Amino acid sequence: MKDLWSLKREFLEYCELEKGQSLLTISNYDRYLTKFITWFDDFKRQNNPADKEPLTADAITSDAVKEYRLYLNRLSDKMGRPLKRSTQNYHIITLRAFLGFLAGRGIVSLAPQKVALAKSQERKVEFLEAKDIVLLIKMPNIASFKGLRDRLILELLFSTGLRVSELANLNIGDINLERNEIPVRGKGGKVRVVFLSDSAHQILETYIKLIGDSEELILNKIAGSRLTVRSIERIVAKYAKAAGISKKVSPHTLRHTFATDLLINGADLRSVQSLLGHANVSTTQIYTHVTDQHLRDVHKAFHGKRTEEKSS
Repeated sequence: MKDLWSLKREFLEYCELEKGQSLLTISNYDRYLTKFITWFDDFKRQNNPADKEPLTADAITSDAVKEYRLYLNRLSDKMGRPLKRSTQNYHIITLRAFLGFLAGRGIVSLAPQKVALAKSQERKVEFLEAKDIVLLIKMPNIASFKGLRDRLILELLFSTGLRVSELANLNIGDINLERNEIPVRGKGGKVRVVFLSDSAHQILETYIKLIGDSEELILNKIAGSRLTVRSIERIVAKYAKAAGISKKVSPHTLRHTFATDLLINGADLRSVQSLLGHANVSTTQIYTHVTDQHLRDVHKAFHGKRTEEKSS
């Protein structure tokens, strides 16, 4: 019987070659499974020091997973804070995916459905109000290359709802300016189409003429190299601070703002799901709390006006 380390390698190869998952996802899987197998080896030896046999899949039990969850719950991050429930769940989701792979190969182990996730706190959606997004986008001085590029970054993030990694990896050849659309390969290698606003289109045309023959879109300088994700995050935060926006603003804040803007203006949840590239509509439903607040404001503004007039 193969040991867990060998099975882990086969699982990672399966994810890359057969499922077509991104190298970042595979790297995360590798890290989380390494942590689990290392912990499991120590756990097993502590409980039975005389056991020198290699770790095998059939040794993974519900009790062992329960102990692993306790271990994760007692871990601290680099700042000395307890691991967030969402971070703990990333480890457990990876373990479930691994167990599912084993089941699909007919390898005896714990059934993935027997591994429960920790209940997470509801995600808080941070987004910008209309006046703030307008102010933010107009902050860069487009008379310079950097200002034009930074304006393009802000325009594209808000116009398309792209993830920052998707924006950083865009090439000029990906963009169809005639149709105002960009096919984007997102998580899991799935392709979706996002659309350009008129203002994003205008800035994009000017920017492409300026950078000339470059293949990559978002550059650190004219004829330079591709800008990193971290650099884009710093650029967004810099202009938000310059605009006097008090909340912490990141590229993901603009993605939230994109989705919120669509929903408040009447878009249906399934369409927003497609535009964001969410695999499940349950992920998109985090935005319904925002639209609920919008409906509450509408109710307060318009409900009961006739009865108020009658009673006065």
